[in-house]
Amino acid sequence: MRPRILLWIIIALIALVVLVDFPITANFPLKLGLDLQGGTQLVLETQMDEIDSENQDSALESAKNVIEKRVNLYGVSEAIVQSSKTGSQRRILVELPGLKDASQAAAMVGKTAQLDFREQIATDSFKSTGLTGADLKKAQVTFGSSQGGKSGPQVAIEFTSIGAEKFAEITKRNVGKPLGMFLDDMPISWPPPVVQQEIIGGNAVITGNFTTGEAKELSIQLNAGALPVPIKIIEQRSIGPTLGQESINKSLIAGIIGLAIVALYMVAYYGIRGLVADIALVVYALLVLAIFKTGFFIPQFQFTLTLAGIAGFILSIGMAVDANILIFERTKEEIRWGKNRVLALELGFKRAWSSIWASNVASLITAAILYGMGTSIVRGFAVALAIGVMVSMFTSYVVTRTFLRLIIRQ
Repeated sequence: MRPRILLWIIIALIALVVLVDFPITANFPLKLGLDLQGGTQLVLETQMDEIDSENQDSALESAKNVIEKRVNLYGVSEAIVQSSKTGSQRRILVELPGLKDASQAAAMVGKTAQLDFREQIATDSFKSTGLTGADLKKAQVTFGSSQGGKSGPQVAIEFTSIGAEKFAEITKRNVGKPLGMFLDDMPISWPPPVVQQEIIGGNAVITGNFTTGEAKELSIQLNAGALPVPIKIIEQRSIGPTLGQESINKSLIAGIIGLAIVALYMVAYYGIRGLVADIALVVYALLVLAIFKTGFFIPQFQFTLTLAGIAGFILSIGMAVDANILIFERTKEEIRWGKNRVLALELGFKRAWSSIWASNVASLITAAILYGMGTSIVRGFAVALAIGVMVSMFTSYVVTRTFLRLIIRQ
């Protein structure tokens, strides 16, 4: 492609990323992790005493999935739920950015939420019917009147096909009798409602002295399901937004100082070529920030920035400049061997590219290993490093090369 056409494409790309990074009409917020915006962190330990050793890993993964589903149903954005195994210990790490109340977070993820329907066999004595929360299809908050005529929030439940058959049979044999609904062995409402008739279709309503918030919490717990194993909260920590803002400020200062030192060194050592490399470095920083903000406009790729991610970004700045240094040194060698500047530039890029490619692919492989085997903090570092490496390959080979071609030919 002709250098001037490529130049205009680069200028259009710069204009686009500037609009994303410094929005005028549309806002693209940068998603911040727990360590930057504050929130709550919980460390949960699973109680595996009653679980066979061969089933403990699957029970851990199942518990993690239930907690993750609960967190998502509560609407906590950018939450992280991860499981870990250390020897015989199996733990779950929960990070809830923006949620400041640690006790609320503990209540959100820690309840077992086992729903159980029981029929009366004697005064104040109930036995299980075999109909449990496992037979539920969905639960949702509704508003209506209870048997006592009191209006308020309720939880409407719908059973699966098998659960509907069980429920019809249970209500048929208990017409005129109370049917108790117990959550974690505690009655939801007391006295329990009395069955008026056989209920066919698998729909019922849980009534009680609920507030709207309590009804919503109950529906979320029922939809998420019961935890397959008991859990114990061994650590809960609240991180204030002040600490997060201080971390952001220090990281920004470190990044600016790093950029300034690298830019001054490049100009001092390479002159006009160093200045071109600095321009490419600015383009690199703008591109990386735009990717952090938008994730290429694909939800699965959207990035949550943490302190580890900032560290990966700052490290990749040095790698971006390193590619330019390799190219410039190869170009200088070609000039010493008698090539004119235009040819020396082309050969410098061509012969340095294999070294740049090899080193960057090695960095990407390392980032992939860190992401696959690391925890959330290490993964944030790995993703930021990988993005930085790929963008640096583009800016060093396309942006720097295009600018230098135009300058040398002028």
